[in-house]
Amino acid sequence: MAKRSSTQESVALAFELLKRIPRSRKVTASELREQLESIGIKRDIRTIQRNLETLCEHFNITRDERGKPYGYSWNKSGEGLALPNLSSHEALLLSMAEDYLANLLPSSVMASLDGFFLEARYKLNPTDDNTKDRDWLKKVRVVSETQPLLAPTLDHDVFKSVSEALYNDRLLDVEYRNAQHAVRRAVVMPLGLAQQGCRMYLVCRFDGYDNERALAIHRITKATVSTFCFERPKGFRLSQYDADGRFGFGEGKKCRIVFCITKQAGYHLLETPLAENQTVEEFDEHYTIAATVIDSLRLKMWVKGFGCDVWNISYE
Repeated sequence: MAKRSSTQESVALAFELLKRIPRSRKVTASELREQLESIGIKRDIRTIQRNLETLCEHFNITRDERGKPYGYSWNKSGEGLALPNLSSHEALLLSMAEDYLANLLPSSVMASLDGFFLEARYKLNPTDDNTKDRDWLKKVRVVSETQPLLAPTLDHDVFKSVSEALYNDRLLDVEYRNAQHAVRRAVVMPLGLAQQGCRMYLVCRFDGYDNERALAIHRITKATVSTFCFERPKGFRLSQYDADGRFGFGEGKKCRIVFCITKQAGYHLLETPLAENQTVEEFDEHYTIAATVIDSLRLKMWVKGFGCDVWNISYE
C-alpha cells in the first residue's frame, strides 16, 4: 500500500511539473518549486531537478544548459501539456483577468493558473507582432468614483485560510480586531467573499447565531481552518445580501427618498437613475427626484455629499 501511495505521489508531482513548464520561455527548478509550494506540494530542489531530468528523457522538453540555473521549456515542435500556445488576444485577456481575479478565486486555484499567467505575460513582452495588443493594457482602466485609497495590508496566511474554508465549507476559527481596536475570537461559518473598493470582506455567521455579518479581512489577525464542515444556510445568497444594502450598512429595508437637487449637480441622475421607478420633476433651476431605494447609512452619506446642492430631503 505504501508503494502504491508513493507511486501516486510521483505521478501527481510529474503531472504538476508538466503543467507548469512553458513553451515560449524558460523556467527554472527553483521557480517550479515555488509554484508547487504555493499549492501545498513541498519538495526539495534536488527532487524537483531529478524529476525534470526524467521528464526531459520521456517528453519533448528541452533543458538549456548554457548557464545556471538551467532553464526548462517545451520544444517548439512539441504539443506541451495544459498550456496551449496562447494567441496575443488570449494573452491580453488573461493579463487583464489576473488583476481582477487575484482576490476573488481560492488561492489554490490562482496558484494552479500561475503557468497561464506567466505565459500570458511573456507573450505580451515587446515584439513587433504584438504591439497593439500589448499597448491595449495602457489604453483601458477601471477608475474609482470616490477618493482613491491605498488597499489595506492583508495577511497572506489569513487570506489563504479564509479562501480555503470558504471553498470547502469548513468552520473557521478567527481572531479579529474590531473598529474600536478590541480583539475578539470567534468560530464562524464563511459564506461569501466580497471586494468593496480596495477592501475585502468575509460574509459569515457567528457560531450560535442565525444572522450574517461582514468582517473586514484586513482586521483578521489569525485564521485557522477547522476539520469540521457545515451545511450552508439554504436561504442565504450573497447577491441578495448585497442587494439588501448590507455592504452599505443597511438592513434590507426599503424607503422612498424625495429630494430637490440643482440641475448642475443632479443631471447625471437623469442618465443613471437611482431606481427603475425614479420620477423627475423639472423646474427652472432644479429637479425634484423621487425613488424607492434601500435605506442605509451609505445612502445618507451619498446625499450628504451634495452639500447645499440638495434640500427638502425626506425618507418615507
